[in-house]
Parts: sequence; C-alpha cells; structure tokens
Amino acid sequence: MSNLRGKVAYITGGSKGIGFSVAKTLLDAGMKVAISGRNMETVESAAKQLNDGNNVLALQSDVSQLGDEQRAVKEILDTWGQLDVVLANAGVGHFAPVDEMSEDQWNSMINTNLSGVFHTLKASVEALKESKGYYMTLASLAGTNFFANGAGYNATKFGVVGFTQAVMLDLRKYDIKVSTIMPGSVATHFNNNEPSDKDAWKIQPEDIGILVLDLLKMHPRTLPSKIEVRPTRPDKK
Repeated sequence: MSNLRGKVAYITGGSKGIGFSVAKTLLDAGMKVAISGRNMETVESAAKQLNDGNNVLALQSDVSQLGDEQRAVKEILDTWGQLDVVLANAGVGHFAPVDEMSEDQWNSMINTNLSGVFHTLKASVEALKESKGYYMTLASLAGTNFFANGAGYNATKFGVVGFTQAVMLDLRKYDIKVSTIMPGSVATHFNNNEPSDKDAWKIQPEDIGILVLDLLKMHPRTLPSKIEVRPTRPDKK
C-alpha cells in the first residue's frame, strides 16, 4: 500500500497502549481509523485524544462476541465504504500457576486472545477480499517462549501465532497480506502496569506503530509474515 492516504483501518483494543499508538501513527499517515473496545466511554475518550475530526470512529465491541465484531465492521463500511487494514490487537492476561488459575481466567484469555482474533477476521474477511487488504494480529514473544505462571497466556499466544500463519496461507490467493507481530516487553498498562520512567528500557507503543506503518509500506511482493520484536537492552531494566 504505497499510498495510505484515505485508506481505512480497524484496530481492536484501540483505546490505549499499542492499539492507541498504532491508531495515531496511521492517522498521521493520512488514514482513517476505527478503534474499538468493550467500554464505549473509554473508546470515545481515546477518539477525542486522537482528535482527528471525521477520520476517527469510536466503536463498542467485545471481540469475544462475533456479533459485536460484525456490527463494528458494518458500521465502518456504512461510514467509509471500505476496510483496508485490520489489526486484531485486543488482549488480556492472567498470570498464575496452573493449579491456581481459575476457569474464568482461562476462559477470559481463550475467548478474548484466541477466539477474538478469529471473530475479528471472520467479520472483516469479505471486506478485506474486496480491498485486497492487510490483516494483522498482535501476538507476543509468549507465543514462542513459554514461562512459569503463563499456561493460559502462552496457550492463547501460541494459538494466535499458529492461527495467523495458517490464515496467511489461506488468504494470500485473494491478495490479502497477513502478518503476526510478536513483541516482548512493551511499556503499556497491560497486566496492571503503570508506565513510567522505569519502563524506558522496554519497547514503546509508538515503536509498534512505526512497525505497522513499515509493514503497510512494504512492497506487495514481499511479506514479513511473522515479526519478533524485543527490547534491545533488557539488562537495563
């Protein structure tokens, strides 16, 4: 997508952190951006912070519900008539030894992190076929590196990586590009973190925004289908 001006993106979990920063980056590149989250008040507040007039659309959607994602995509198409880029970014994390993890915690991660990326794609795939667009998932290095207390989170992120790579093979015949981004530690509010100077060693959300922009500007013949990105100096934490 050499010329991004006027193209339309949809970012789930776009009210803060990585999703918000990607939205800002794409708006600055001339795109129109829809952001969604479970709490409409939070999403509308984020849209006001982005402050880009008619180029931002705030949507309420719980990605664990296919119907919510279908309604969100319909509103995007009703508003702008096209959908070119989808970033399935919404995610949750609960970290505990497996014998202490509750069923609700497990289901929350499976339903949001794993089923959510499927629901987002299922709702948007026909529009992406029409636009020959780009579908991205936000996975994690936890999708290839397992760790104690991470049984549920690892399971979902390993799943997201496998899902996205299979989707890439299914959809490239439609000229849809598919990538999964796998960050390490990012300075966000994830897992109840409060970003501060102590997070300076981490990947910053705006770095992921630049990465997404770089992927969109990549020549159509070239597809970085799985991107691992990590802090350069974790020893400085």
